Amino acid sequence: MKVAIDANSCAGHGLCYVYAPNVFTDDEHGYGHVIGDGTVAPEEADAARTAVANCPERAILLRE
Repeated sequence: MKVAIDANSCAGHGLCYVYAPNVFTDDEHGYGHVIGDGTVAPEEADAARTAVANCPERAILLRE
């Protein structure tokens, strides 16, 4: 599984890094960023899916 954030859609709500802090982080302005290359470890898959489902802007792209 891989994730990415569409920077043009992200509004900086911060839910991605609240729900999946080992997958996402924030920048100095509070916008979400993917940690590493976007590959999600198996043990983080449920947290990543929760982050995707809770992004108000639907800015997180998920590829299974």
